Amino acid sequence: MSSSAARGTYKLFVGNLPWTISSKELRTYFSRFGHVANAEVVFDKQLGLSKYYGFVMFSQRDAYNSASNQNTHFLDGRVLNVQRANEHA
Repeated sequence: MSSSAARGTYKLFVGNLPWTISSKELRTYFSRFGHVANAEVVFDKQLGLSKYYGFVMFSQRDAYNSASNQNTHFLDGRVLNVQRANEHA
């Protein structure tokens, strides 16, 4: 196993989030795939508004693979843009 495959790298980028979604709701949605170690919606620090994207980190590869392999994710009526964050870092 290479060092780039270090523990804690099961991270997904989640785009096109509804502005109403909090980090807690993001965690709740993705927890259906397995244990979510961290879920964070990115906010504009000056305006305090959602930037419509966030990150979800899974503690297990199986949950990460299940979430990233699902074709379509819907949250509050929007189709989310879900990508493996590690491949875009």
